Amino acid sequence: MATEPAGARTGTKVKKVAGKREEVTGHFAFGPAEDDAIIRQRLLTRTTTTRGEPPLKKLLKKFVAFVAEVDKSSDNVVECEKLYKSLLQELSTFELPLLKTRAVIDANKREQQSFKDLQQQLDQQTIQTRNDIEDLKIQLEQSKIERQHKEECEAIRRLIAAQPPRSETQNVITELEKEIATLEAENMTATRTLELRKKQFALLLHAVDSLQTTLEDEQQSSAIEQDTSGSGAFVSMEAPVAAAEPMAVDPV
Repeated sequence: MATEPAGARTGTKVKKVAGKREEVTGHFAFGPAEDDAIIRQRLLTRTTTTRGEPPLKKLLKKFVAFVAEVDKSSDNVVECEKLYKSLLQELSTFELPLLKTRAVIDANKREQQSFKDLQQQLDQQTIQTRNDIEDLKIQLEQSKIERQHKEECEAIRRLIAAQPPRSETQNVITELEKEIATLEAENMTATRTLELRKKQFALLLHAVDSLQTTLEDEQQSSAIEQDTSGSGAFVSMEAPVAAAEPMAVDPV
């Protein structure tokens, strides 16, 4: 069974296939930090592959060869010119990728700046969207309240519509007022009649009381007369008896 290198790392990517999520595991020979170091070294040395001699090293060798040839005797002008042209060609070859890299760096900076601007715009849009959401929430609450009021008004309107017309209601009210007036008149008449009956009854009670007092006085008078007549007859009966008794004579 094969084993991963010491610096190897495993990356997991997720892709969608026909609406399904599938995880794809990728195996990398180096970690992120090591990748950055390798890319930086390749950019500095202009080494894009692992084959061949690095351009900077080749340029250094030609420069050393040119300097060494210049330090020799003055009879090697042709050789020096040849090495000089070769060095210039190597410099041009080395400079071209640098220019390309500079152009890429400038393009990346512009793109980075555009991304920053886009990020700021997105942030502003996000803030504006949140504010719009809050405003819409407030409007939604107000709409709910207005709808509730409309529903209440509609319910009241239905209740009002279910009631009879105002003319009929007014006629009913007029009839009820007439009945109330009639009942009040009847009540007033009944009250007066009741007051009259109260007075008559009070007078009747007073007459009865007077009559009863008179009867009692008459009964008392009759009783007194009877007592008087009875005592007179008793005296008249005792008088002859006293006359019939002999008179007592004192002896001499």
